[in-house]
Amino acid sequence: MDRSTVLAAVVDAAVEVLRLDRDAVTEDATWAGDLEADSLDLTELVMALEDRFEVEVPEDRLEGLETVGDAADVVLAAVGQAAPSGS
Repeated sequence: MDRSTVLAAVVDAAVEVLRLDRDAVTEDATWAGDLEADSLDLTELVMALEDRFEVEVPEDRLEGLETVGDAADVVLAAVGQAAPSGS
C-alpha cells in the first residue's frame, strides 16, 4: 500500500469523523492549529483508521501526530507491520 492511498484515507476519515472541510485537510495541516482537533478528536480519527486498515496503532504514537502527513506515516507504518511478507 502506498503513502498516497493512506493519506487519502486519512483525509477521508478526518472529513467524516471530525466533520472537517475537505479543502482544509492537507498533508501539512496541523491537527491542533489548522484543524482545531484535540487529543480526543485524534483518538477518534485513529480508531476509524484502525478499523479501516485492520491494524492497531500504539497509543504512544498519537503524541507525535502534529500534521495530517504524520498521521498517514503512523498508519502506513502500522499497515507495513501488519502486512504479510511479499505484500
